[in-house]
Amino acid sequence: MTSTFTDEIAASAARLVVEEGMEYGQAKWRAARLLGRHSGRSAALPGNEAVEAEVRSYLALFCAETQPAELAALRVVAKLWMERLAEFRPHLAGAVWRGTATQLNAVQIELYCDDSKATEIALLDRRVSFEVASRPGPRGEPVDVLVVTDTSAALCDSVTLHLTVLDHDDLRGALKPDAQGRTWRGDLPMLCRLLETV
Repeated sequence: MTSTFTDEIAASAARLVVEEGMEYGQAKWRAARLLGRHSGRSAALPGNEAVEAEVRSYLALFCAETQPAELAALRVVAKLWMERLAEFRPHLAGAVWRGTATQLNAVQIELYCDDSKATEIALLDRRVSFEVASRPGPRGEPVDVLVVTDTSAALCDSVTLHLTVLDHDDLRGALKPDAQGRTWRGDLPMLCRLLETV
């Protein structure tokens, strides 16, 4: 697959991310199929950083008037939940952390726990309704994702939160930066600094 095809997939995936709130992996596979370029090999797909660059371009071109306020509202929801779940070392990840989220995106919060079931017990104790899903974890095995719905007064809409339950030891490598020096996730003080700069 040539770099031109890879660029086309990245641009198409970016549209799916912004317009449908898809995660990058799902958007890349769907974009490849839509463009008739699906080879069945993930190595032929663009990297997340390439897709994110296209997402930033798309947002600047088509969503410059609405996206900053939507992002700020999602970050406020994230802050509230990170404060509520502080004992589980929460880190904000995904589009809300990276600054590319619209109100279609879920808030991705990673929880680093000594006991994976403790988060479920904490939510039950606080009478928070949730569903349990899963996704591949850092070591390839599935990890639990607790799906919670909250509301945002600023958005006048509901917000979905994905609380990914990870092992405490996974936090060691979690803050490695990307090629531009930006981290893929941040803790509550880092999020508060972002909110203060808006």
